[in-house]
Order: sequence, then C-alpha cells, then structure tokens
Amino acid sequence: MQAAIITIGDELLIGQTLNTNAAWIGQELSNQGIRIYRSITIRDERKDILDVVDDYMNEADLIIVTGGLGPTKDDITKETLCDYFETTLELNDRVLNRIKKYFEARGKEMLPSNIQQAELPKGAIILDNNHGTASGMWFEKGGKVLVSIPGVPYEMKAIMNEEVLPRSKAKFGVTGNYHQTLMTQGVGESFLADQIKDWEDRIYGDDLFLAYLPSPGIVKLRLTSKNGATDAKKIENYFHELREKLPKYAYGMNGETIFEVVGGLLRKRGKTLGTIESCTGGGIANAFIQKSGSSDFFQGGLVTYSNELKVKLASVESETLDTYGAVSEETVKEMALGGMKNLNVDYSIAVSGIAGPDGGTEEKPVGTVWIAVGCPEGGVIAKKFLFGEHRGRNLEKTQLYAANMLRKVLLKVE
Repeated sequence: MQAAIITIGDELLIGQTLNTNAAWIGQELSNQGIRIYRSITIRDERKDILDVVDDYMNEADLIIVTGGLGPTKDDITKETLCDYFETTLELNDRVLNRIKKYFEARGKEMLPSNIQQAELPKGAIILDNNHGTASGMWFEKGGKVLVSIPGVPYEMKAIMNEEVLPRSKAKFGVTGNYHQTLMTQGVGESFLADQIKDWEDRIYGDDLFLAYLPSPGIVKLRLTSKNGATDAKKIENYFHELREKLPKYAYGMNGETIFEVVGGLLRKRGKTLGTIESCTGGGIANAFIQKSGSSDFFQGGLVTYSNELKVKLASVESETLDTYGAVSEETVKEMALGGMKNLNVDYSIAVSGIAGPDGGTEEKPVGTVWIAVGCPEGGVIAKKFLFGEHRGRNLEKTQLYAANMLRKVLLKVE
C-alpha cells in the first residue's frame, strides 16, 4: 500500500513555521511498512485542499492531512472535507463534554469558537485528542482512507500514535518494518562510510538496509529490516560489532543524546560535573540538565564570557590571558582546573572559542575552539578544533564535541 501526506498552512509555505510534521509522519508510516509516495504543503484555501485531496484519493490508499482545524475563521479544513465527502457537521456531545472539561481543568472560559470545534462531520470516525480541543477525523471512501488531524505537533503525534497508526494497521494489514539507529559523534559521513565499507557490504548481503542520517556533529546509522522484529537480534549483533570497532565515535542508540549518555556514566560512577563556558554561554550546562535526575551528577556551571570573569570566577591568571589570549590551550586548561576547584566537582568541561561570524584572525580563524576536560587529581586534557564559519553550527558542535571528550575520558577511550 502507499500513503500521501498533506500539510496545510500558509505559515509553512513562507517558512514562518518549520514543517516538522511531514517528516515525523513519513518516518512513522515508513516504520509501519507503509510506502510514502507523495507529500505536499498547501495554502489554507478551499480550492487547493479540494484539488489535492481529489488527486491523492485517486492514487493513495491512505492520506494524512494536518492543519486547519483550529477555532478561528481561517481554519477551513473541516468544512472543506465535509464538502468533499458530501456530508454535514453535527454537534458531537461527547466531544463537547471533553472540550468543556479541558477548559475547566485549566480555569479558562470556553468561547463560542471552542464550542464550534465539537461540530464534526456525520459519518466520520472521530479520533480523540487528549491534548487539545481539535478532534481528528477518519473518512473512508471507495476503500481509501483520509485522516485529518491537528497541526500542533504534540497533538498530532498523540493522535497518530493512539488512533491513526493502530487503525491503519488493522485496516490495511500492514507489517511494520523494524529498525534500530546507532548514534555517532565526531566523525564525518564520508569518513565513516569508508571505515565501515566492509561491514556495510555484509549487512546488505543479509537483507538489511542502511541509511546515513547526518546533522552538525552527529551521524546516525539506521539499520532497517522489512521482516519486522524477527531480525532484531541480527541488527543488535551488527551494531555491537560496530560499537566495538568505533568506540571513539559510537556513543548510543535510537536518539539518545550524548549528554544523556555522559550523565548516565557519571551517575553510575557517583561522580559530579561542572561546566566553565565562554563561547557557548551556558549551552553545555543547559544540554546536561534537560532530563530529570541531572542533579544527581551536575553541580552547576560558570559562564565566563569576558576575560574579567575568567579571572574572577575560574581563577585564570591574567598573565595567561595577556600572553596567550582567551582562545588558547593554556587559558582553557586553567579554566577547567580553576572552575573544577571552585565548583568542587570531580570533572569539568571548559570551552573557549571564536564562534563568529566576526572576531577571527589569520592565526585564529572563525570556528577555532579549544575544549578542555578537567579530571580528578588535577589532570586535564585539551584539544583544538576548527569547526567552520557558521556561528550556530559552531556552538552546536562545541557542545557535542565537549560532551564526547568527557565520555572518552570516562571510558578511557583514546
């Protein structure tokens, strides 16, 4: 079977809102063994919706539509789909009661426009939205299915997981693919491909499929089997082999962040961490505290953006800064050691760099970053990186590489 995705919203077309829904839905349907044959983003216009729906209903078995279900006048998807499926709206008492409880629980007044959201198409299967006020709708016509769900990502994902995916599997009898993803950090896609080419040849011969999924500082390797979970052990063994081969780079599985992994290592060892940051401005500290329980290992951080605060808070010698500059091996080592002592932690991460786009020199171009890791008993290691000219990517990579440096120290890799 094949599916199509329609995302509705002017804000998506002009780039005001990033269209993450299409990517997520495509991935989830693919995991179910459903082939995506087309995806499109269109305006909140009746004619556009009708034209695309009519086109897709002739070719796809399943069409997923997101957006245009809000309480305001510019949200016209529901009424337009009623026209297409030749039905009318009727007040759904069960949904109305749910919406009332939604507002009561939040101490807010329910407006007439919210009551209107309980008016839903006759003959459609109504899909519960337990995280918002706009219900999903499941239409069937000529053996084809069209599902309309809200565009708010967390509402969309909940309805997809709780309603749409189970119903699709039951309706079409699809067998889901099975996949696992290995997370790597600090290695480029082409270099990684060269390192694992023999391994890659073997997995293809074993009826598995490999996808490289690169992003700044990270390359994900996704192995997929069309045979479902029966190949779970096979994939596990292949990835175990790769983790043994590439311990410098392979850090986790299935979307684990490097910060989660490092936090787990510190927690397991009963050790503490502090950060001393210049160019990242507290970004590393923020990344480590995203998960509940981070206080088990993370003690705090110092943002020493200025040289004055490097001296005052991290005990960097003024002479070191005058002689070598803020972005130097000598300075970042003193930041790591001084910060570790002042924060009273077992390990520290210190970073100082030129994020750009200004501030670079011939000797220290934009993208130059020094990272240091302070260790128990006064040890410290430091490394220089040249990331590039894009400020955002430089900051993101600095955080990732810093965490991976600490991971390698903890595991005694390299």
